[in-house]
Amino acid sequence: MSKEFFSEENINYFIQEALKEDVGEGDHTTQAVIPSDKTGELAIISKDSGILAGLDIAKRIFAALDRNLTFTYEKKEGEDFKEGETLLRIQGKIKPILIGERLVLNCLQRMSGIATLTRQVVEQLEGTNCKVLDTRKTTPNFRLLEKLAVKIGGGKNHRFGLYDKIMLKDNHIDQAGGITKAVGLCKEYLEKKGKSLQIEVETRTLEEVEEAINTNLVDIIMLDNMDAVTMKKAVTIIDGKCKSEASGGITIKNVREVAETGVDYISMGSITYAARALDLSMISLN
Repeated sequence: MSKEFFSEENINYFIQEALKEDVGEGDHTTQAVIPSDKTGELAIISKDSGILAGLDIAKRIFAALDRNLTFTYEKKEGEDFKEGETLLRIQGKIKPILIGERLVLNCLQRMSGIATLTRQVVEQLEGTNCKVLDTRKTTPNFRLLEKLAVKIGGGKNHRFGLYDKIMLKDNHIDQAGGITKAVGLCKEYLEKKGKSLQIEVETRTLEEVEEAINTNLVDIIMLDNMDAVTMKKAVTIIDGKCKSEASGGITIKNVREVAETGVDYISMGSITYAARALDLSMISLN
């Protein structure tokens, strides 16, 4: 699913829609003051420190405006950078570079912030078998790049939308009449539709964990807002019969403690919605 989600078609669609939003009928400022044949070199520099994410997207945005632009990469995707460093230099006609400047910076800043926070979490999990997952707590119409940034930062993508996994959350379970009934209905639905999707169930108590296990139909059990002691007991109950995922109230400060309970995954919406965009800028070199 990741290849399909990060397809050329999806990326190109995002870029075209983003350019429509920003450029509209035209960049009148640039059109007014920059001659069409003027060429030169500009650079993207850092005013922050972190993990670089979005270089490929930046190149694609500029290429959508002018395929004759050339690029010199001073840093690689996923590489550390420090305040004051040059990240990318762009050479060619000035007009398309200025038209794409803001969109490129917006993407780089946001993606680098997410990659940086994700990398910090990944480093906290070193030495454990636990992986950090993102969630659907993303910015509407920007999920593509936010989930790509998580990958660049070393995290794993959870489901990409409502369509690629069955996830029974508390409201689904309550409205369906309990875990056993909800899981059974999902199994019937998948068979009827001829689909093969993983089934994940959110649990709030150890009794719910046992109920989910006893269905023999669940692929992942989410342990929602449990303390570390309870999570450790839940992992023992699950005993490798399916995967376990911790969620709710997990921060950079307690993520190591949660990982040490033995869960397979930790899902953190905060790596996307709470990440601080890093400060980057574009300057003229001539």
